[in-house]
Amino acid sequence: MALSRIAIVNRGEAAMRLIHAVREINAAGGLDGTRLVETVALHTEGESRAMFVRESDLAHDLGPASARPYLDLAVLEKALLATGADAVWPGWGFVAEDPAFVDLCDLLGITFIGPSADAMRKLGDKIGSKLIAEEVGVPVAPWSRGAVATLDEALAEADRIGYPLMLKATAGGGGRGIRRVDSAAELEDAYQRTSDEALRAFGNGTVFLERLVTGARHVEVQLIADGHGTAWAIGVRDCSIQRRNQKVIEESASPLLSAEQADELKASAERLAIAVGYVGAGTVEFLYHPGEKSFAFLEVNTRLQV
Repeated sequence: MALSRIAIVNRGEAAMRLIHAVREINAAGGLDGTRLVETVALHTEGESRAMFVRESDLAHDLGPASARPYLDLAVLEKALLATGADAVWPGWGFVAEDPAFVDLCDLLGITFIGPSADAMRKLGDKIGSKLIAEEVGVPVAPWSRGAVATLDEALAEADRIGYPLMLKATAGGGGRGIRRVDSAAELEDAYQRTSDEALRAFGNGTVFLERLVTGARHVEVQLIADGHGTAWAIGVRDCSIQRRNQKVIEESASPLLSAEQADELKASAERLAIAVGYVGAGTVEFLYHPGEKSFAFLEVNTRLQV
């Protein structure tokens, strides 16, 4: 991977992290001790004097913020070609988890610093990632083992799995596309609303059911993988303090897990990453039940964690 100019498809803190990292590399002599790397800030008209723009080596104006250029693949394609970038760093948010953008980078011959589009599609889909988790021996809570395409199908699966349940959108995130249901009546009320919400927010209204693990802690494993059969689980953190399914406080290491339990979680996360040829940083989320001392896989964030 011969990198010389990295375009930053992000802003603010995310952009500054990359700029600082590149400066450290250059201060140490550059890549391979010889090649210095430039950073290119892609920015909107109103950000021309923002710190990340002033601190980068080069800058490129994407146009007005009202046009949402950070999400417009056509605008980003023109910017990447105009700047001569040979690599892209997405940070988090915007196109960081958009496999279509990774496909675009591949088409242009530009290195996307992160997972492949294939790995992103496999792990970014909550249904698909659970099926892969089961294949590689990662524990999963009882669930519908696929989409519930109709309300009748959802009700039948709910009876099989047992209440309480979580009704989830396979493309959901950010606290949206997820509802707790404790009875058939609640499922009847929530099914279409959850699907419609997911369709509006993510362009995909597919939903599935999963047993609600009550009294559980939310724990995550941060990992880095090289795409050549090796993954390193860096650490485990507890993210149980949440508001509206959004994390408020993250604590590392988890105060509830023994060293052996943490190692078990790390090994599970590594198996999952290796199974799809993952590259770069990612986060594997689990639920941990302290009473039963059991784990259940939740999902994967195919990006650098905030």
